[in-house]
Amino acid sequence: MKAPTRAGKRSGALISGVVMGFVGVGLCATPVSAHTPTWQVTCSEVTVDLTAYDDNVTNTVTVTVDGKDLLPTKQFGREFHETLKLPEHKTAVPVHLVVKAGDDERYSRDEIKTSPVCEVTSPPPTKPAPSDTPSTKPPRPETPAPSTSAPAPPLAETGGSSATPLIAGAAVAAVLAGGGILVATRKRRAATRG
Repeated sequence: MKAPTRAGKRSGALISGVVMGFVGVGLCATPVSAHTPTWQVTCSEVTVDLTAYDDNVTNTVTVTVDGKDLLPTKQFGREFHETLKLPEHKTAVPVHLVVKAGDDERYSRDEIKTSPVCEVTSPPPTKPAPSDTPSTKPPRPETPAPSTSAPAPPLAETGGSSATPLIAGAAVAAVLAGGGILVATRKRRAATRG
């Protein structure tokens, strides 16, 4: 029998590598069951998100609040998503989630969370409605009209006018200009001394 040549060995190794590659891709393509149950409870609702379950088996989910059914037992396949409104409650109440995975008991869940009481914001106080009954206050006496015999003297100026910002701006500019002149003069004197 003839011994395999180097080229034959190389071809065999290449074919083996291709076959292993296809097997690896095939294994990666099969669905992986990750069973991800997440749920949240607030003061007013329960959100249930169940993903990556096996849809070839029967999975069930049940939610009860304070011992009463909020979500009677319901079957689901690969996923289940639902937000349930909680009944109003004046004290904190227990919320019980039961998930039964049909493929493996270790993926099932039996958990309890507490729903707090929702804070109630008080409405703003209402103003009393005006009454239709007439006022019992006595009428105010009429003030006599001013005498027109002597002209009234003109009112004194209070100092406020529309020109005030302009005057203030001019004063600031004059102060800055004076400061600039002073600095320039001192620099010039220092330069002539040195």
